[in-house]
Amino acid sequence: MDKVLDKYNLDGYIVVGVSAGPDSMCLLHLLEKETDKLIVCHINHKVRKESDEEEEYLRKYCKEHNLIFEEHSIKEYIEHNFENEARKKRYAFYEKILHKYNSKYLFLAHHGDDLIETVLMKIVRGSNLEGYSGIKEINHKNDYDIIRPLLEYTKEDILEYNHKHHIKYYLDYTNDSNDYTRNRYRNTILPLLKEEDKNVHKKFLRYSKILNEYDEYLKYLVQKNISKIYIDKVINLDELKKIDTFLIKNTLYYIINNIYGNRANIINENLINNILFTINNKTPNLTLNLPNNIILVKEYNKMYFKDENKTVNNNYKIIFKDKVELNNIIFTKEEKEESDNNNICRLNSSNIKFPLFFRNRRDGDTIILKGCNQHKKIKEIFIEKKIPKEKREKYPILVDNNDNILWLPGLKKSIFCIKKDENNQNYDIIIKASEREE
Repeated sequence: MDKVLDKYNLDGYIVVGVSAGPDSMCLLHLLEKETDKLIVCHINHKVRKESDEEEEYLRKYCKEHNLIFEEHSIKEYIEHNFENEARKKRYAFYEKILHKYNSKYLFLAHHGDDLIETVLMKIVRGSNLEGYSGIKEINHKNDYDIIRPLLEYTKEDILEYNHKHHIKYYLDYTNDSNDYTRNRYRNTILPLLKEEDKNVHKKFLRYSKILNEYDEYLKYLVQKNISKIYIDKVINLDELKKIDTFLIKNTLYYIINNIYGNRANIINENLINNILFTINNKTPNLTLNLPNNIILVKEYNKMYFKDENKTVNNNYKIIFKDKVELNNIIFTKEEKEESDNNNICRLNSSNIKFPLFFRNRRDGDTIILKGCNQHKKIKEIFIEKKIPKEKREKYPILVDNNDNILWLPGLKKSIFCIKKDENNQNYDIIIKASEREE
């Protein structure tokens, strides 16, 4: 273990995450020998009494070694999953410091043992090719790279280096607790693997690199099709079903990653299988609850995602006099009209009670259909006419002041509607529905 920057073509400042533990102190020691443009980034998680001591040690260390020191203390945790929340807060701070110093490189001290643990966790949990590959040596983000130069080394290698160079470090006693998933792999499974082969981490690294190569090619195939499948955040199911099943799964991984902002800890094989089941289900309108209050909505040949946290109450009831616009449809009162289709409603004012209203559907709504004098549920009409479920909740319905349903614009007329040439029937109100021109 010697120089770590030689194989990377870098310029400008380098940000390194340092916890004061053995791994990050080893990396810090290696880096400061090779560059004078180093930003030491420390997060005080405030979960152990030693946290403040470690912060103070690093602050003093950086002052003595003429290094820039950036620190952030986490005052509270809200989520139930501490590991996940702590990770999110760490990376948010890293990105803040990267932007502050206009740096493109974040160095982290993950090593070969970490790689083995991550791969095993992903296999048990379920993932895609990228997930199964574990930790990448270089992970390209939007405007910076995460670089992990110690993946070729084990924890034992790092401890030997620290001992040889008399590097002080702190041990986190929580790493001994099996309360955390990663610790259980580290403390029980990893020792067994090393008994079989002390260099097993090198085989995992090779496995990881091979999977990453396959993953890059797979992403290339997904990108070739995505522009036809995923348009304006809507999935075209007809186009999706044209591609191979394996590509369908990975296209869904790509889209879900996009929805959740590449938060890989949310996406697993079970989630993708549930989405596939929804897609292949013959029921035309379905919803599926996803993590973080995201709802997957399937409507016939399309599918999209809805944030339940942003959902508003769609109920409305608007009085109609001469003109009103609802959902890109303009309703106007006309003096005369030649056509007589479902976009036209003729009424006799003596048969209804004023004022008139446009409102959305309510549970149990029925209409007495013109021509057959039978009650029919509005919900059934929407299904027969293949109105998407999302539009049903806002679809405008004309009612009078007694809440009699007079007209389902564009779809059905009630017995209150009068045909233009209907015998012995007079009308004095004509309402027309027209789509708004863009």
